Amino acid sequence: MTFDIRVDDLRGPEIAALLQEHLDDMAKWSPPESIHALDLGRLRTPQITFWTVWEGAELVGCGAIRKLDDEHAEIKSMRTSSRHRRKGVAAFVLRYILEEAARRGYRRLSLETGSPAAFEPARRLYARFGFTLCGPFGDYVDDSFSVFMTRTL
Repeated sequence: MTFDIRVDDLRGPEIAALLQEHLDDMAKWSPPESIHALDLGRLRTPQITFWTVWEGAELVGCGAIRKLDDEHAEIKSMRTSSRHRRKGVAAFVLRYILEEAARRGYRRLSLETGSPAAFEPARRLYARFGFTLCGPFGDYVDDSFSVFMTRTL
């Protein structure tokens, strides 16, 4: 597959639909207080760079990086469209984010994902790319619905 990744301004209907799919899916597995996915408004901040991934004219996935401090960033909003799973979209986005984080000079990249079984594929992907379990970081607190992972760059 050939994917095109680009910085997105979060204004198109395609990304709004994909992020709504993401939020709806999170609500299936976690109570509201344990959902850390951000909506469009909360993604539009100077600390977040958001990318969309396209296959031709079709949006197939997205991902973002949020600056926590000069040496530490967080992965946010990693999502593959349900119609495009198992095509390598998530690995493509994650590889891009890792390269961009290193280019920006971050020394550590962390993430929060879910603990229910539905999130096992995501946890395996992150582990395959060198992420290991860690405690809460940033503003997160211990939560039985969350798994925290980190990787040194």
